Amino acid sequence: MEVHINYLGVFLAALSSMAVGALWYSPTGFFEIWQKLARIKHDPMKMEPSQMAVMYGTVFIASLIMAYVLAHVTFVMNAFFKDSFLMDALSTGFWLWFGFTATRIYVHDIFEARSIKLTLLNSMHELTTVLVMALIIGAMGA
Repeated sequence: MEVHINYLGVFLAALSSMAVGALWYSPTGFFEIWQKLARIKHDPMKMEPSQMAVMYGTVFIASLIMAYVLAHVTFVMNAFFKDSFLMDALSTGFWLWFGFTATRIYVHDIFEARSIKLTLLNSMHELTTVLVMALIIGAMGA
């Protein structure tokens, strides 16, 4: 089977993850709650420009990988289930988040003695991120 990937959809989905993160952890979002729960004393946005470039560059690459994998698995699921591409993208996104992201965040947080509130806050951010990515990938098709 040849997997067809819409690379523009992958790129836009990766960009969306940056937008979701910027809103989620903004001062009008959950920044103060996150900062308190994560016990962060400094403002992560006040770092050297070179550090910011590296941080955002690597985060964008990670988002591209995530979007590509989501698009790839969605294509395979759609070939199997033959539902609408959008519904298969959303379903795939949810199950990948639930089976991999949410469980791994929980495992790390429980061993690092992080609060369940922080675990839920970060897990819900990841769910929102993956579902927005899935909406974009699903709407743009293969």
